[in-house]
Amino acid sequence: MEDLAGRSYVARIYRVSDRQDIHDFLVGAVERSGGQVLFSSPANRAPLYLGVQTAAGDRLGLLIYHFRMTHNTINNRPADEVRGQMRYGGEATWHAAEHFVGQDVAGVDITLMLGVHVEGDVLVGLQPAIYNPMPLGISFYAKAKSLDVAREQSWAVWEHETKPGKRRTEARSSGLETMVAFTPERLLDYALFERRATDLALDQPLRFSTAQDVASQRLANQGAAAGLHELEQEFSLSSREIIDIIAGRGRLKVAVRGGVAEHHLERTLRADPAVGKVERLDLDALHDFDVTLKDGRELRVECKNASPERYANGDYKVEVQKTRASKGDPASRFYRVDQFDVIAACLYSPTREWAFRYQLTERLTRHSAFGDRLAPMQPVTGTWSRTLAAAGS
Repeated sequence: MEDLAGRSYVARIYRVSDRQDIHDFLVGAVERSGGQVLFSSPANRAPLYLGVQTAAGDRLGLLIYHFRMTHNTINNRPADEVRGQMRYGGEATWHAAEHFVGQDVAGVDITLMLGVHVEGDVLVGLQPAIYNPMPLGISFYAKAKSLDVAREQSWAVWEHETKPGKRRTEARSSGLETMVAFTPERLLDYALFERRATDLALDQPLRFSTAQDVASQRLANQGAAAGLHELEQEFSLSSREIIDIIAGRGRLKVAVRGGVAEHHLERTLRADPAVGKVERLDLDALHDFDVTLKDGRELRVECKNASPERYANGDYKVEVQKTRASKGDPASRFYRVDQFDVIAACLYSPTREWAFRYQLTERLTRHSAFGDRLAPMQPVTGTWSRTLAAAGS
């Protein structure tokens, strides 16, 4: 098996051609970000691995899945779109096997998935978790005006709705994705943002809020100690709690899911005088908490983050679905109505307050195609309660 800088976690290395300009652009972006390239894998292999040192003296390993973006006229597409395509190898190989994205379980290297618009002098960051395994052959798009904002301000963030795809073997449903466009001078800032999002298990709403906060921050100039203090302030957590979350993401024996919102929900529940007992379940196949109220009720509680964007009528909205479906079973991405009793929607992203709203699962909207499943997007209306005990009353 071919080696990529000794990174055994990279399952597949692709032979690529006509990527020298992208390779040079990314190496140059590190330097324009104030960093120094200590190691670079060859331009005719993908993903690209860069060993870099930041201006603050921190050393980073960057595993970059890079895809060219161009602004050309495309039939049946808006003229103001810049297009990228996930393309490695020949088309005959795209569907022959799964194309998994390399992730360093030790959390030392950072995996990036980037659209590179060389002519436009701008990059677009995609969420690696959404495209793992990679659906090679699909296209992704960014509005030209969003890239103009990035060039003017060095950073632009927007929310994008993903659509079901036909090219990947796993079913992919509608959902939301945080898109970030940035200039080459911000590449290392983006890499450190991606590390933060991965380490703290930030789902789409918290990823969106964090990306907005990073717009005015030069993370690559701060150093690790300053970055930890900044996280304490941003997420209202102690350094010990932050380190516990990061350490939990690297456990191999169980699939730990606990993130920032779950920590705050646990705090809220334990401080609630109507709650008698709180048990946190950090297992992938289960809900987040078992809660016993003092009136004797036992409730299975699932925590989800509300979107930073509201509905037109002002209601919050929360995405209630899993990351992906099982092969051959598109319904498996959606939660069964009986899978837990209560949804706790964290309102930090739209309000910047660690507040929650609660609703009984049986009162949520059902999926239009699967009657025993929940719809992926739920409005958080005035019928949702401010406390767990009042849910459904």
